[in-house]
Amino acid sequence: MEWFEVVGTRYCDTLPPEQFMYSLLTRSQRISHENLRVRDKAWLEGYERWFAASAGVPAAPEARPVPPAFTPLTLRGVTLQNRIVVSPMAMYSAQDGVAGDFHLVHLGARALGGAGLVFGEMTCPSPDARITPGCLGLWNDQQAEGLARIAGFIHANSDAKAGLQLGHAGRKGATRLGWEGMDEPLEDGWPLISASPIPFLPHGQVPREMTEADMETVRESFARAARLGAQAGFDVLELHCAHGYLLASFLSPLTNRRTDAYGGSHENRARFPLAVFRAVREAWPADRPISVRLSCTDWYPGGNTADDAVAFARLFKQAGADLIDCSTGQTLKGDRPVYGRLWQTPFSDRIRNEVGIATVAVGAISDADQANSVIAAGRADLVAVARPHLADPAWTLHEAARIGVPGIAWPKQYLSGRSQYEAALARAGQPA
Repeated sequence: MEWFEVVGTRYCDTLPPEQFMYSLLTRSQRISHENLRVRDKAWLEGYERWFAASAGVPAAPEARPVPPAFTPLTLRGVTLQNRIVVSPMAMYSAQDGVAGDFHLVHLGARALGGAGLVFGEMTCPSPDARITPGCLGLWNDQQAEGLARIAGFIHANSDAKAGLQLGHAGRKGATRLGWEGMDEPLEDGWPLISASPIPFLPHGQVPREMTEADMETVRESFARAARLGAQAGFDVLELHCAHGYLLASFLSPLTNRRTDAYGGSHENRARFPLAVFRAVREAWPADRPISVRLSCTDWYPGGNTADDAVAFARLFKQAGADLIDCSTGQTLKGDRPVYGRLWQTPFSDRIRNEVGIATVAVGAISDADQANSVIAAGRADLVAVARPHLADPAWTLHEAARIGVPGIAWPKQYLSGRSQYEAALARAGQPA
């Protein structure tokens, strides 16, 4: 029903006719990409051919076209080989913020596994910006060298691009490692800052309301981290403005009770996050893209909704953002997300097609069929996959083989395993 209610402004005015038709056919998400292949193989392959040609990979008439999620995407001067992203996922395994062998193997394995873009976990620009003592940091040369080692491995051994997510924990900082008590405060934690003095947990530390001097210090720390990240060789930077962390605490009325120039209207609540973004944009190379991660709804009464997310996305686009990574929630304990298949994709769909900016869809995207459906319909430009990549570092290669994607490159060291894997799929009758 919502699709038809907004069809004029969101789809008719933005999508090419071919994509509009695909969006219409899959509007309820009950009909998937591969289900369309069963219903009308010739039509779907014609659409795949059109989409691939639009992405710069035309196929010969007799050749099977590349499915949408496996086509390239160019943002500024960076071209991703496919639309699959390894999400930033906290590993709680750094020593004094320094990435070690674990991070090299963890992120290197996912790059070898075929994803187009591999993000490390949220990386913090100062010691007091960390969520836990085990979080990555980027405020000194030793940390930059550890991250440069990872970016260098990714570039030397795969076609993937390396992503750096910068964020400040704010009121959600100074907590135990994830497996020792998620969100539970440290007994000897460092002092916290936030938009307003509102603790994340009732028994948690009350953060100090930020002053103008605090804001300047944080802004400079982000700019310094962005410069170090660029020198370390990262291709894409993401600014974390979601999940109740410091920058998100300014955006949400649930955590921003300020009565000065940083509270109240959308423009005021976004003032400090935008100042940080502009500092990062100035420090980051002009030919490399920047993404902004937003919580597109707080899932909580009185909090931000999708309407607010659209307003904030417009402000970040005007400031020079290239991409909006559309997540939700985690602002207050007790939020009530509506979980389900592709449950956060509608927020990406709306921002992409109303604001006119590329987006990342996240949340319960678990196979190539779903990824192709999201990309083909114009609901997002990239899909970020988290937990499936923890279970299977080569998730992208395996999903491509399962649906019979032609021409996707495997690492040369693993080529002897490809034919056996594809033969096993063929015996099981799985390839498309």
